[in-house]
Amino acid sequence: MELREYWVWGVLFRFWHWTMALSIVVLSVTGLYIHSPWNVTMLEGVSRFPMAEVRMIHLEAAFILLAALMVRLYLLFFGNRHERIWDFAPINARNIKGLFRAIGRYLYLKEAWDPCLGHNPLAGAVYFVVILALLFQGLTGMVLLFPEVRLWQRAAAVLSMTQQDARFYHHLTMWFLFCFVVIHLYTLIWNEVQHPEGLISSIFSGRKFERGAD
Repeated sequence: MELREYWVWGVLFRFWHWTMALSIVVLSVTGLYIHSPWNVTMLEGVSRFPMAEVRMIHLEAAFILLAALMVRLYLLFFGNRHERIWDFAPINARNIKGLFRAIGRYLYLKEAWDPCLGHNPLAGAVYFVVILALLFQGLTGMVLLFPEVRLWQRAAAVLSMTQQDARFYHHLTMWFLFCFVVIHLYTLIWNEVQHPEGLISSIFSGRKFERGAD
C-alpha cells in the first residue's frame, strides 16, 4: 500500500522539542559540575569564579527550559489536533484502549499496531510524567536558589522539604530524566525499525507517513 504524507508537528512544537532537549543537555552538564566540580583551584574567586559562572549558565538554561514548558502547556490545549492533550493522553476510552495495545506491542505480546500519526497513548502518558518531573525540577531548583523568598519557603513547607531534601530530589530527578532520554532514544529507533513512518525525521520536518490514516 502506498504511503501517504501527513503534516503532524507544527513549527512551535518542534521549536519546543529542541529547546527542551538542548536545555536539558546544558542543565545536566552544569548540574553535574555544581554537584561535584572538577576544576576548582586556588584561583577560585581570585582571577576567575568558575562555580558562579557555571551556576549562572545553569540558571539561564533553567529559565529557558521553563519557558519552553509553558509553550508545551499552551500547545496541549491550543496546538494542532496531534499536539493537543485529548489526542494522546489516556483520558478517554479510545486512548485507554490504545495505551494497553501499545504496551502489548512493546512487550511483543501483540502483532498489531494501531496507526497513530501523533503520540501513541503510552508515549503520551510518559510525556505527561516527564512534564511533571520537569516542573518539579524547576520547583526544587527555585527552593535551592531562593531560600529567602517566602513563596519558595511556603512551597517547601507544603512538601515538608528542607534545603537538603530539595537538593536530593533535584539530583534524583536529573537521573530519572537521564533514564527517560535513554529509553526515549531506544523506542524511537525501535519504532523506526518496526514501523517505518518517519518518526525521527518528523521532529525536523513536521511530516510523518502512514498507511490508511485519516
